[in-house]
Amino acid sequence: MKCIFCEIINKNIPSSIVYEDEGVIAFLDINPRTRGHTLVVPKRHVSSLIELSDEEVCELFRDVKKCAELLMKKLGATGFNIGLNNGRSAGQLIEHVHVHILPRYGDEGKGFESAFPIDEELSEKVKNMPKGLIDFSTLP
Repeated sequence: MKCIFCEIINKNIPSSIVYEDEGVIAFLDINPRTRGHTLVVPKRHVSSLIELSDEEVCELFRDVKKCAELLMKKLGATGFNIGLNNGRSAGQLIEHVHVHILPRYGDEGKGFESAFPIDEELSEKVKNMPKGLIDFSTLP
């Protein structure tokens, strides 16, 4: 099965490119959640953020910052959300690492908190955990 992002990278599928350099391409999402919703994608095909080298992660997020600044300036956005779904269980639909930039304009009222409501029961357990370096086996 062909990777749609690799097809976009190779210019076999047209896209609205926002930014491109040697290692990264950024283009408008064809299913936008906000005006200017952009995907920033490493050109090397990897399905997980963990598969990228530290240098590639730095390059990717340096370019995410560049694109976010560009979108804010050009579109008049007053903020932005950044998202990365890593793995099917996290909602990753295309198995090629990609970072979502969602410009915000001040009237949407939606952010991380509304997308992921607090689990009150889990919150109480975390509040009552010993402080300092944790032992992951005791994580609620």
